[in-house]
Amino acid sequence: MTRLCICEMCSCGRHRCTHQPTALYKKGSQTNVLSEYSEKYPAYKGHTRPKSLKPQLQYKAHQDTMDGTTTFRTDYIPYVVTRRPEKQQAEYKPKPGEIDLGTTYKQDFNPYEVQPFVPYRPKERVHATNAKLDTVPTYKEDFRQWEISRRELTRPETPYQPPATKFGNSTTFQDDFVHRGLVPRESYKPPNIAKLSDAPFENMTSNKLSYIPHALEARYVKPPAEYKPSSQPFQDLTTHRQDYQGLPSQLPRSCKPEAIKAASNKPFQGSTEFRDRFQPWPVSLPQVQKSVEYTSPTEHMDLTTTSHTDYIKHQIQPFVSAKPFSLPSKSSSPFQGNTTMRDDFQPWVAQRQGMIRKQEEMQRASGKMEDLTTFRAHFIQHEPQPSFSFKPQNAPLRTDVPLQNETMYRTEFTPKKISTCPASFETPPGFVFDNFDDRGHRFFRKMTSADRIETPKEMVLTA
Repeated sequence: MTRLCICEMCSCGRHRCTHQPTALYKKGSQTNVLSEYSEKYPAYKGHTRPKSLKPQLQYKAHQDTMDGTTTFRTDYIPYVVTRRPEKQQAEYKPKPGEIDLGTTYKQDFNPYEVQPFVPYRPKERVHATNAKLDTVPTYKEDFRQWEISRRELTRPETPYQPPATKFGNSTTFQDDFVHRGLVPRESYKPPNIAKLSDAPFENMTSNKLSYIPHALEARYVKPPAEYKPSSQPFQDLTTHRQDYQGLPSQLPRSCKPEAIKAASNKPFQGSTEFRDRFQPWPVSLPQVQKSVEYTSPTEHMDLTTTSHTDYIKHQIQPFVSAKPFSLPSKSSSPFQGNTTMRDDFQPWVAQRQGMIRKQEEMQRASGKMEDLTTFRAHFIQHEPQPSFSFKPQNAPLRTDVPLQNETMYRTEFTPKKISTCPASFETPPGFVFDNFDDRGHRFFRKMTSADRIETPKEMVLTA
C-alpha cells in the first residue's frame, strides 16, 4: 500500500509540510546517531578524550578573617606639598625721548590744490508771494472754554478713636457695607445725544473773509536745445575690418565618402556560417537520483526526563495565614441619612439677573415694509435664446461589412478542467491519516472499504 505526503499530493506548488529539526540533533537515547562521517571514519580503539586544562568555575570562599588594609594604604607615601612660587613681573620703565608721530602717508603725500565744485544744475527759483499769512486757526477763534468748578467731597468727617478691647478695630468694609442684594446699578454716564443749538449756522470763516486771490505768474518754461547734426561723415569701419586682410585660399573639401547605396539584384542567401558549420549532437537527459524513503524506528521512544526520575516529592503542610478573618459588622437599626449639613443648610431661592440693555436711539418703523427694489422695478425680462452647439454629433461609424468574430483564441484555445488541490484540505478526500515522521512530514494512505465503514459521516470531507 503506497503512502503519500502533503508535499507529494500538492498539485499547485503552495502546500508543504512543516519541517521539524533533524532527528540527528534531537535529544534522546533511542535515536540513531549514525552518519556518513561515522561510517567512513570509525573510532580508534584505546584512545581517550584529552582532559581540559580549563579551571572549573567554582567559588572558593575565603576562610581567614578579612584585613582592612588595601594596596593604596600600604603603598601610598604622603609628600610635603609646598606653594608654587609666583613669577615676579618686571617693573615698567617708560622710554626716554619723544614719540615720532610721523607716518609714511604724511611724508609721501603731496597735497593738491582743489577747486570748489561747481554744479551744472541751475539754481532753484522760488516763486513767493508778498501776501501776509494769517496763522490764527479756527480752533483758537471759535473754541470757548467752559467754567468748571471743583466738586466738594461727600465723605463725612470721622475722627479716629482707638478701640478699648484687643483686636477691636473694624474695617471700613464692615462699617460701611450694607448688604442690599442684587440691585442693578444706575449708569451716571451722560447720554450720547448731540446737543442741538437754536442759533443759525454761520458759514463764514476767517479764510473766506481774509483770503484775497492773487493772480499767478506765468510758469517759467526752459526752451529745449536745438539739435545740431555733426558735419563729419560717420565711419563704420572697425579695427577688424581695417586691419584684417583675408588670405587667398581655396574652399575646404569634405573628407567624408559619398553615401552610395549598395544595392544588388541577387536573391538573399538564408544560410550563414553558423548554420553551415554547426552540427547538433544528441544530448541525453540528466539522470534523476531517487531519494531513499525514510523509515522511522519501530521501538518506543523514552520520554522520561531527569526531573521525572530524580524528583522526590515531600509532604508539606499548607500555609496557614495568621491574619484574623474580617467579619462583616452588620446592624439591625436603619441607616440615618440626616446630617447637620442637611438640617441646618437651607438653599436660597436665587433668581437670575436680567440683562441690562441700552435703550435704542433709533425707533423702528411699525408699518409694513415695501419689498419693491430697484431691480424689481426696472428689470425687463427678455425671452432666452437657446445657444446653438457647433459640436459634431457623436454618431458611431457603421459599415455594412459583417464583423469577423473568429480569433486565434477561439480557434486554438482548449479548455482545461479546473481541479482543486487535494493538499488544501485538512484530510485529503480518499485518504486516511497514517502517521508522521520526525522531520514533520504527514503521511496518508488510500482509503479502503474497512476505513469507510469505521469513519463516521461527520468526518467525511468532499471536494
